[in-house]
Amino acid sequence: MDRRQLKTRNAIFEAYISLISEKNYNKISIQEIIEKANIGRSTFYSHFQTRDELLDALCKDVFHHITEAATDVHHTHGHAQKEGKPNSIVCHMLYHIKENDHKILTLLSCEGNEYFLHVFKDNLENLMLVNYVSKEENPLFPKDFLLNHVSGSFVEMIQWWIKNGLKETPEQLDEWFSTVILKGIR
Repeated sequence: MDRRQLKTRNAIFEAYISLISEKNYNKISIQEIIEKANIGRSTFYSHFQTRDELLDALCKDVFHHITEAATDVHHTHGHAQKEGKPNSIVCHMLYHIKENDHKILTLLSCEGNEYFLHVFKDNLENLMLVNYVSKEENPLFPKDFLLNHVSGSFVEMIQWWIKNGLKETPEQLDEWFSTVILKGIR
């Protein structure tokens, strides 16, 4: 994708996120997105065929940004390091969420956020497999059950955190999450 196309795509994303923060996803029209992004109808359709396709691309873009940054060991954003060790991937993701990178808080807390939460949870499974679920089979639980449970717990924790005003630090949530999850699956 060339720079001009990327700039247009980002303008569409920004317009859509802005509208999602104002009203329910189901009530946003393509015309509203076009007007907010200041583009023509044919330009919109050259990038996305439907509003659902736009939401899907936006979710994937946001999640890709968060997970790429969280898994990049050189990408610290100046977050506090404990004893010279980088923060866990979960803690790093929590910082991205708290800093509202790519307007993720808007997407997580907007009305009609079920689709985004579903995509978020599905994409978390690979990170959770690497960090919390052993590659070896657990004799008590099937791996897909554990992945679903751990990813679902993370999404629920994020929703709880947002609902309670993001009062806890990412380090504290990471510690709680790791303690509860690791005790539960060992």
